[in-house]
Amino acid sequence: MLLSPWLTLASAVPVLLIGEQLASRVRLLSRFNIPAPVVGGLGVCVLVLIANLAFGPAAFGFENSVNAGWWTWIVLPEVHWLERRSVDVSRPFLVGFFACIGLNASGKLLKSAGRQIALLLALVVAFIALQNMVGVGLALLMGQSPLLGLLCGSVSLTGGHGTAIGFGDVIAAKGLGEARVVGITAATFGLVAAGLMGGPCGGWLIRRFGLRAAPSDDSATDIIASAPDGAAAAPAEAPKPRVQSAFLTEAANIVRTPLRGLSHLLVLAFCLKAGAWLSLLLQERGGITFPVYMGAMIVGIGLRNGHDLLRRNWLNTKVVGQIAVICLGVFLTNAMMSLNLIDLSQTALPMVVILFAQVFVTAAFAMTAAFWVMGRDYEAAVIAAGYCGFGMGATPAAIANMESIVARYGPAPKAFLLVPLVGAFLLDFPNALIITALINFLSG
Repeated sequence: MLLSPWLTLASAVPVLLIGEQLASRVRLLSRFNIPAPVVGGLGVCVLVLIANLAFGPAAFGFENSVNAGWWTWIVLPEVHWLERRSVDVSRPFLVGFFACIGLNASGKLLKSAGRQIALLLALVVAFIALQNMVGVGLALLMGQSPLLGLLCGSVSLTGGHGTAIGFGDVIAAKGLGEARVVGITAATFGLVAAGLMGGPCGGWLIRRFGLRAAPSDDSATDIIASAPDGAAAAPAEAPKPRVQSAFLTEAANIVRTPLRGLSHLLVLAFCLKAGAWLSLLLQERGGITFPVYMGAMIVGIGLRNGHDLLRRNWLNTKVVGQIAVICLGVFLTNAMMSLNLIDLSQTALPMVVILFAQVFVTAAFAMTAAFWVMGRDYEAAVIAAGYCGFGMGATPAAIANMESIVARYGPAPKAFLLVPLVGAFLLDFPNALIITALINFLSG
């Protein structure tokens, strides 16, 4: 029985709120900074898994695709919208979140973080190579096809579900017939692992080295969301658990100033629609396939920096950050709820060995190389938490990891600029090139 995508979407908010309460009240979850969407969404996944094991492998599930024109118009160019193409029901929230990232990417902050963007990208390229070496090496040691190791490397983990699906048919044609299923299963495992490991890794670094958030700067705050009152001043060694709902708090803040909130929502809607056309143009004219949210993010960056260049002040970074919290919470909760964990329970032993090895490699790399190269300070610890997110899963998981850290210890504006730019945009190019080269080499 497949549940309606609209029911799934409507359930995301109450599931998120339950996750927030559990994440703040359960000491183990609070200590390890497990993001609320992961807590709530993964809880639903476990319940569905139990039901499917009890009543049959396909007794319950979630249908996420919709083609309702009133819903899909905002994220599709008309040439696709008129075809009534189906999209994930939570896509407007995903694209909206990354548009908010773009709207808060000020030129001043980009300039100040330019060197660190290059450093983080260099780390990503080195890690992609390492991730594939581990996957291919372990596959060969266990007598498996090296293509299995590649699928359990940067194809599905750093690349995520989109890359796994995109390269699945190519790898299948090279001899691994179940490549798409293997890739989706590996990506599902990675997304779950990413949400569970980033918070603990970042929190441990902060406590181990006694790190503190820097004093806030109005020009560089609210990249994603403001920390709760007093969070920035709380000592890192004895933080207080967060008991209020960040989701409801940010929603209430927007409602209190309805005209300002509405104006920012209209700007966001423009970014989504213009971004859909930009993505289509880049794909057809440049032959480049980007993630679905990239066009909106680019439009957002252009709007923000045009706004700053003209010395305007109507675009408020705090309001944009509040909208981003809502978009990310709904999307990630919906995504976690919809994961089919029964796929993981049926995974072959060699794949399980490779994936768990990748968890340890990613955590070690984030807590050593990423933390040290990015400055060994509070921002670097937050970046390490985010690195676990896009190194094993996806950029939204990285942002959720970092949000759980900053909500407890204080803001990290550069981390919230660096990780989305590198994780959502820059890493796709080197990852695709490395994957293509390895496919040709391993199947040659």
